[in-house]
Amino acid sequence: MVSRRHFLLSSLALIGARGAWANAPTTSLRPHARREAVRVSTADGLKGVLRRAALPGKVACAVADVETGLRLEAENGAAGLPPASVAKALTSLYALDVLGADHRFQTKVIATGGLRGGVIQGDLILVGGGDPTLSTDHLAQMAKALKSAGVREVKGGFKLWDGALPYVRSIDPDQPDHVGYSPAISGLSLNYNRVHFEWKRAGQKWAVTMDARTEKYRPEVSTARMKVVTRTTPVYTYSDKGGADQWTVANAALGKGGSRWLPVRRPAEYTGDVFRTMARANGIVLGKPRKLKSLPKGEVLAQHSSAALSVLLRGMLKYSNNLMAEMIGMSASAASGRRPNSLKASADSMNRWAAGKYGMTSTRLVDHSGLGEKSRMSPNDLVGALIAARKGGQLKPLLKPFLMRDANGKVNKNHPIKVNAKTGTLNFVSGLGGFMTAADGTELAFAIFAADQGARSRIKRADRERPEGARGWNRKAKKMQQKLIERWGSVYGS
Repeated sequence: MVSRRHFLLSSLALIGARGAWANAPTTSLRPHARREAVRVSTADGLKGVLRRAALPGKVACAVADVETGLRLEAENGAAGLPPASVAKALTSLYALDVLGADHRFQTKVIATGGLRGGVIQGDLILVGGGDPTLSTDHLAQMAKALKSAGVREVKGGFKLWDGALPYVRSIDPDQPDHVGYSPAISGLSLNYNRVHFEWKRAGQKWAVTMDARTEKYRPEVSTARMKVVTRTTPVYTYSDKGGADQWTVANAALGKGGSRWLPVRRPAEYTGDVFRTMARANGIVLGKPRKLKSLPKGEVLAQHSSAALSVLLRGMLKYSNNLMAEMIGMSASAASGRRPNSLKASADSMNRWAAGKYGMTSTRLVDHSGLGEKSRMSPNDLVGALIAARKGGQLKPLLKPFLMRDANGKVNKNHPIKVNAKTGTLNFVSGLGGFMTAADGTELAFAIFAADQGARSRIKRADRERPEGARGWNRKAKKMQQKLIERWGSVYGS
């Protein structure tokens, strides 16, 4: 007897990869019922699933067998749509290929002029190495290491070098100023380039703090300042004045108290500000930091190494951290040749790499995180890259499980289909790409992109954090994704 899956794959293979991809089956026989089978109606095929989803905008998707590489079916498979954070999967492959899984980012403290009698004869320089995970705790450890090395005084100045990466004021300038997911970028960054704003009611006014907190430390900062003003809207305003991020907040929005993380627009100065506080706590008084245009030679007195790149990527994909994606992607571009002078230039380097490595000729990303609205990726492109990456064993271990749900929307831990994938969500944009394993063990690579560009174009910049209708649209998109996965598991996993 010949299994149904073997019959499908063998028949499609006779047509040829290109023909099977362009003329995907539109009808399929219902698979034989099994105890673990997902019951999905396949009478009217892929188009029927998309029609019933009734999702406004455009949908593009593709699926392929991982073992054979055979393309099984697609809808608008060659169409380029915004991938949102699914782009981070490609950034991960790029970084692994260029930097290597064991790469670690280094942040150093160096001294010029030597150390004599506890006194640094020249300057003390905090040198950024593009570490996207540098935290206040790490700065405290380096300041303590300086004390252990015998440093008591600095004869010269306190300098900063952030030239490992270009400065970018905001990952996506079209986002509102106050959203923490679009901070600035530089080679010297701290706490994901976010500052903690907290307010508490104090009589008829509010007490506010701006600090670089972790669980262990809460150093207040001078490079980000907040002023409460009497108004209803806008909730926040931002300006760059006096060498600091100057914020105002509407008193009508504060209530009795609360907190949120705000983006940092001067990351090097912010990092220097916090390191200065940590050094002072260890008896080392530093002057106001000044940025350097070039890095002089000096003796390394303290340094911090990040976790291995593979560990960083797992966290980046799990939490979909935009800053990590951009800094890691730009570091890969810098390591592959000339240091990029902008985020788009770095993304262009990755696009060229993806076209050469995986044949992704329809992919045009403008950043490494997927936040930029002009980024485009096709399902065909991503599926091809996923199949190649799976054979290399690189990406799947880093992807988090995508939880399937029951008819009531609750997580179904016993669902027979298992999925490891990268999600992507923007306003009226939803993406999902990765690997699924059907009940019979068949492994498929898939990509699903959906976008309502018309709805996106009508959103005002100030409303992009929570625009009307976006959450409902995205919920429908996620339900459609599960229906597609269940169809593929039922049809091609039988």
